[in-house]
Amino acid sequence: MRTVELRPGEDTIRLGQLLKLVDAVPTGAQVKDVLLAGDVQVNGEPEERRGRQLHRGDVVSVEGMDDVRIG
Repeated sequence: MRTVELRPGEDTIRLGQLLKLVDAVPTGAQVKDVLLAGDVQVNGEPEERRGRQLHRGDVVSVEGMDDVRIG
């Protein structure tokens, strides 16, 4: 499992931003496609909202990639 640390002073990161940060998608335009395909789960639940706010301790799973924990 990979951990992505939030920047100092940040409490959240949007799911779309995280997917780009961990190279799950090459461009922001492709985030919606990955989400609608059902390839993304947050804390074990399917997620389709690119604007979903992720908090420390959340775990994001993307089909074909290692899980990512928000730290």
